[in-house]
Amino acid sequence: MSHNQTQIAQQVVESILAQKLAPGERLGEQALADLFGVSRTLVREALMQLQARGFVEVRPRRGWYVVEPSVEDARDAFSARRIVESGILAEASAGRPLQAVVRRLRAHIAEERKAIDNADAATRAFLLADFHVCLAEALGHQSLSAILRDLTARTTLAASLYQSRHEASQSCAEHTAIVEALQAGDTALARERMLQHIGHVEDALDPATPRPHDRLRDSLAPLTPVRATVG
Repeated sequence: MSHNQTQIAQQVVESILAQKLAPGERLGEQALADLFGVSRTLVREALMQLQARGFVEVRPRRGWYVVEPSVEDARDAFSARRIVESGILAEASAGRPLQAVVRRLRAHIAEERKAIDNADAATRAFLLADFHVCLAEALGHQSLSAILRDLTARTTLAASLYQSRHEASQSCAEHTAIVEALQAGDTALARERMLQHIGHVEDALDPATPRPHDRLRDSLAPLTPVRATVG
């Protein structure tokens, strides 16, 4: 099936979130064109879109590469996430609508646990990042959910590059604690726990030991499932 440039760009971002596409990997135009069944022109348009979003860069006479965020870039992305996610939770209100949010997030956490138990590293990484996007969507913030998807992808690149020590099981437990606070109607506690969680993820980075990047791998296949849903 052929793709348009937006779909190609989104698949690249999802593969970054799944930690299947590493910082510093080369993105060959022809290889991507063959993979997605499109022209190199369409691939170039997708890469330019990704460049504008801060995920890829052009290296003179060498081609397109996934960006390798500096420590300052990583700190900036985590700071932005704190502002956005604490703001989202500050506006959340208790009551029946919040319980619908809780049901959706609990289903998402169940999928996180399943991926952890099954040692499905790619789906696990994607879902742990996607929890934050799902929270924004569930609370009705569509514009902010798109912003958060990019911000979480940036912090995921940092975690990939700087060898994060934050365990998946710890992230899942912290997500659970956030949802428990929401279920109790204590949005202030949920906000506090979210800020602690983001801080823990940031503190787990080891800027002294950036991870060497690998070659472009077979890393852009869609994930299944990519998100838990609740009817």
